[in-house]
Amino acid sequence: MKTYRIKPQEVEKKWYVVDAQGKVLGRLASEIAKVLRGKHKPYYQPDVDCGDFVIVVNAEKVRVTGNKLTQKIYYRHSNYPGGLKARSLKWMLENKPEEVIRLAVKRMLPKNRLGHRMLKKLKVYRGPQHPHQAQKPEVLEVKA
Repeated sequence: MKTYRIKPQEVEKKWYVVDAQGKVLGRLASEIAKVLRGKHKPYYQPDVDCGDFVIVVNAEKVRVTGNKLTQKIYYRHSNYPGGLKARSLKWMLENKPEEVIRLAVKRMLPKNRLGHRMLKKLKVYRGPQHPHQAQKPEVLEVKA
C-alpha cells in the first residue's frame, strides 16, 4: 500500500468566520492556528499548506485572564541603538486589537516560509463587519 500525498493545488480552501467577543485570547489563537495549518482536515501534511482562510471579527472584545493587561509587554526593536519599544497589552487592546490577535496566532505557527504563507490567510477586524461576504464564510465555533 502506498501513502497518498496531497498536492498543494488539490487542497480545497474554505473560509471561516470567528467571533472573538468574550473569548479568551490564547484559546482563541490556538484554535485559529489549527485551522490555518489545516490540522482539522483528514489529509493534513506538515509540509503542505492545506489550511483554510479565517476571518476574525470583534477583535476589540477579546478577553484575557489574570494580570496580563498590565504585566504582558509587547517588545519590538528598530535595530538602532536605544530603539527598543515596549507596549503593554492594555495599550495594544485599546489602540491595535487586530495586532494582538495576529501576533498571538503568528507565534503559534511555524517560523518559516510556510508559516508566513499561512499567516496571510488570517484576516482580523476590530468590529463586527468584514468585507469578505462574497466568499460565503462558514461560522467556526470556538470553545473558549
